Parts: sequence; structure tokens; C-alpha cells
Amino acid sequence: MIITQTPLRISFFGGGTDFRDYYMENGGGAVLSTAIDKYIYAIIQRRFDEKICINYSKKEIVDEVGEIEHELIRESMRKTGVEKGIEITTLGDIPSEGSGLGSSSSVTVGLLNLFYLYQAKSQSAEKLASDACEIETDVLKKPIGKQDQYAAAFGNLNIIRFNPDDTISMEPLVVKERIKHALEANLMLIYTGMTRSSTEILSQQRKNIMNRTKVLSEMRDMVDEGKEYLLKDRLDDFGRLLNRGWELKKSLANRITNPKIEQMYETALKAGALGGKVCGAGGGGFLLLYCPFGKQDKVRDALGNPQELPFHFERDGTKAIFNIRR
Repeated sequence: MIITQTPLRISFFGGGTDFRDYYMENGGGAVLSTAIDKYIYAIIQRRFDEKICINYSKKEIVDEVGEIEHELIRESMRKTGVEKGIEITTLGDIPSEGSGLGSSSSVTVGLLNLFYLYQAKSQSAEKLASDACEIETDVLKKPIGKQDQYAAAFGNLNIIRFNPDDTISMEPLVVKERIKHALEANLMLIYTGMTRSSTEILSQQRKNIMNRTKVLSEMRDMVDEGKEYLLKDRLDDFGRLLNRGWELKKSLANRITNPKIEQMYETALKAGALGGKVCGAGGGGFLLLYCPFGKQDKVRDALGNPQELPFHFERDGTKAIFNIRR
């Protein structure tokens, strides 16, 4: 039995510039993001027969890889060459669809890691991220960028740069631990009470890229501005920059925001938050807020004590936390 643990992520700045349609035509893209200590778990165990048994929100028992309905499991098995005689289970700390925390890519990265380890073919974080991008964007044609796969594979607080030649560069942010802990303490993840499929929003966002290059380039440039604020311990300015980024993000596609999200966000600002954004594609999932720690109870009261997800930054990317061979 092998179990992999793969982190979810929060993206602060630059989302949308990780689309190949943008970064290959506009001098590159960049995001500033961090992995968090909320995870996707993938489990594999050898079966006594040749069946493939899969457990997630439903159960599948099939004879061949091509019969698998769960497309991420099916394509991860095809990519790695695992064929039959196994039982696979996926679990998550939060619902795996519509959270805005990159869960689908974490599932893919975690499965790839699992299947390679099952065959005693351990792979680098770069290989896992690249394979996950190939599955999601090239094979399954999902309208997504490339940041989530790299955040899940590498972990940590990073700037991820998407180069015009279609290569990816990882730049770990070396921030003083005191500053990092203070940033953690000033961030809140509030559940909006809504889940959504990101496909429609991201499809529209992708179609709009040619008409939004100026906005996207401004969002990309915020990555280095945010980096400087962290290095110089200007955390409140980091929070205000999130607000600027959110105003720009809302112009990328319809349904990124809605009246409920707008009301929650404005209420939080009036109660003491300095900035924030909806995580991921938008339209629901989690609202990230930057709020000085001493004012957070006022925000909670103003929002009616909403469901909140406590979290910390995560240093590690995908990894095996259990590996016993018999």
C-alpha cells in the first residue's frame, strides 16, 4: 500500500497569465502562490484479482483502464503505464470540486506520484508537474493554465514564471520566517457557501485573452510588486495590492463575481480587511481576505460567523507518507 499527500494552493497574484495563449505571446507570465496544509490523499493497494477498483465520490469496478469514468485516474494510469490488479482511493480535506484551491491539479499530481511510486519509478517534481499539465491541458483539453500543477508538485511559497518558450521556472521566495508567520496570521479563508464548475468561467476567460492583454500584463507585474512588499515586511501594502488585483480580475470574464460575493467582500472591507480575492476561477468556493489579525473577529461578526478554513503555508509538495510493499 502507498499513500501520497499533495497540497492545495492559494494564488495571490498573476492568475490568468499562466495560460499558454497569454504567456507565449506577451513576454511570459508569472504567479505568486503558496501551497497550504490542506491536502488530497491518493491510496493504491494491490488486489488479489486483475480488476481495477476505484473509490472517490462514487465506486467503479472495471476490467480495463479505458473503461474508467474518472478521467484524471484513467489518464494518469495511461501516462504511467499502470494497468490492472489495483484498488485506488482518493480523499480530500475539502470538497474536490469548486473550491478554487487547485484541487483537480492536486489530484492529478498526487495520482501520478502514486502510480510512479507503485512501479518503483520515483519522479522529480518537475516531471510530475509537466505530466499533469500534459494530461489536463493537452489530453483532456481543460481550459486551465499551468500554475496549479507546479504548486502541487513543488509546494512552498514561490513565484512561478511561464516563459515565452513554454518552459517553466520556479523561484522560491526566501522570506524571513517572522514575516511569513505574520502573513499567515493576517490571511483568512472564508467559504462563500457556493461551489461551481470552473470550466465555463475559464473558457470565457481564455477566449477573452486577446482583448485583456493589458489587464493581464498589469496583473503579472503585481507578482514582483508583491514580492518586494513581502521582502520589505510591508504586509499591509501586500493586502492592498490584493484588492487592486481583485478589481482587475473581475474584468477577465463574466461570473467571476456575483452579488453575494460582492456583498461579502464589501462587508469584510468595511469591517477591517484591506484586500482579498475569490480563489481560483471565481464564482464561488473560498474568499481569501487579508485582514490584520486584531480586526479579524470584527470581520467574522460582520459576515455572520461564516464557515472558515484555518490553514498554514506548506513547504513540501506531493510526497509519499506511507509506502509498504508486500
